[in-house]
Amino acid sequence: MKATGIVRRIDDLGRVVIPKEIRRTMRIREGDPLEIFTNREGEVIFKKYSPIGELGVFAAQYAETLYKTADLPVVICDKDSVIACAGVPKKEFIDRRVSPAVEELMEKRTLTRVTENSPLPVTGEGDSAYSASVVMPITAQGDVIGAVLSMKTADKPGAVPEDAETKLVQTAAGFLGKQLED
Repeated sequence: MKATGIVRRIDDLGRVVIPKEIRRTMRIREGDPLEIFTNREGEVIFKKYSPIGELGVFAAQYAETLYKTADLPVVICDKDSVIACAGVPKKEFIDRRVSPAVEELMEKRTLTRVTENSPLPVTGEGDSAYSASVVMPITAQGDVIGAVLSMKTADKPGAVPEDAETKLVQTAAGFLGKQLED
């Protein structure tokens, strides 16, 4: 754990203000859910809660199935980072922060097909040979909780016909969203 040197007092209602600098660097926005942990040493730890993170194993299996049956490389992310992928190098994607461009597309709440002229990097690093082809936000109970992205490379633009790729990504996002609602 890293010390920040910031000390805050609890008010009479039990509230603590998380400093703006920490909220900005940790990408914590108003309304974001936080999970609270404690340990035996008396530490209280706040962690951003990712509903889709609970489906990590299931999401990985879904991505793997899409890749094996349709030869469709897929990345599944929550609002902040990649939680599952198949058909792309896991070291390049798993647990990496999503790019600001992907965050913007998630907030639009609609399916987006990325044109070949403007590649969309998935992670903030942006140095991957892979870019997103189709982006579909995952919604549960009216909230955007992540996205499913089909992937492509410059040398292999798309193995799956565009309409089928779009429908597969939409189906995956819809199915994962429904899993969290039930």
